[in-house]
Amino acid sequence: MQMPPPFHPPFLLRNAHLMTVIPRYWPRADSLKNMPHASRLFTVEPGTQLLGLCHWQDSRETAPTVILVHGLEGCAESRYMRGIAEKAYRAGFNVLRMNQRNCGGTEHLTPTLYNSGLSQDYRAIVHELATVDRLTSIWLVGYSMGGNLVLKAAGELGGMEPALAGVAAVCPNIDPAQCVTELERPRNWVYHQHFLPRLKARMRRKATFFPGKWDLARLNSIRTMSQFDDYYTAPDGGYRDAADYYDRAGSHHVLHQISVPTLIITAQDDPFIPYSMFTQPGIRDNRAITLLTPRYGGHCGFFHRGQNGEDSYWAENRIVEFLAEKTTSRSA
Repeated sequence: MQMPPPFHPPFLLRNAHLMTVIPRYWPRADSLKNMPHASRLFTVEPGTQLLGLCHWQDSRETAPTVILVHGLEGCAESRYMRGIAEKAYRAGFNVLRMNQRNCGGTEHLTPTLYNSGLSQDYRAIVHELATVDRLTSIWLVGYSMGGNLVLKAAGELGGMEPALAGVAAVCPNIDPAQCVTELERPRNWVYHQHFLPRLKARMRRKATFFPGKWDLARLNSIRTMSQFDDYYTAPDGGYRDAADYYDRAGSHHVLHQISVPTLIITAQDDPFIPYSMFTQPGIRDNRAITLLTPRYGGHCGFFHRGQNGEDSYWAENRIVEFLAEKTTSRSA
């Protein structure tokens, strides 16, 4: 990858918490309504479907394809999903904005909950697009929890799926145990109190579609993410407990197996994704992986004054740049 433009945030946004929060609410143009749109259900295992919002190029089979995966309690309509989708489509890619299990109003499409270890869902989607749609250049792009999922899928696939062109991940929680520990620290209470009530509300909605499947009696007494995962997420996903879930769901176990071009963008000041995770040999020694680790950026923020004709969303621009560059190399 060519040397990217440096990331220089405004002085106030050198505060990691402001950088994390403000870009989520900053006004931005949204031209997705002017792009072609189609919904599609992917059956990833018996009784479980994922909803994808698809933006196909006129020449679907010859265009490269990007599968976008959102983070915890996000959905296909999240602002960052719409922003990166528009950029990738304008750059000539087919774009699929995926909802993880139960997200985006899809609780009725699966009897399970979603979790950080369900990389098989995205392996199944890549396989379907390659075998059914005959697509030959497919990229996986994920944010936060979605970043862990796409990295884990790529590591598990190794070189077994020729259609998988590469991966990009922004602030991925590659070791969930470390990330939950950070998330539950007092300084991060605002994020913890953002995620936990939403997980509880989703649990209640889920229970209306599958009455009696989960015991909601303890839901009100749960005070931490790890308690929620220990009581609900882990057993639903076939894990022994939260500790077992956090260990087995982490992509850090398979990063050394990734063999396709991969871009990881993470900030050294991310409030709950420890930078130290990305200094390990499994990442540093893998030549397929390109790391961009600015000093500032918060959690999936990376907002600065646009330059050279770019808008203010630095990470989005770096991803599309990386995908376009590697796609050109792949087809040469």
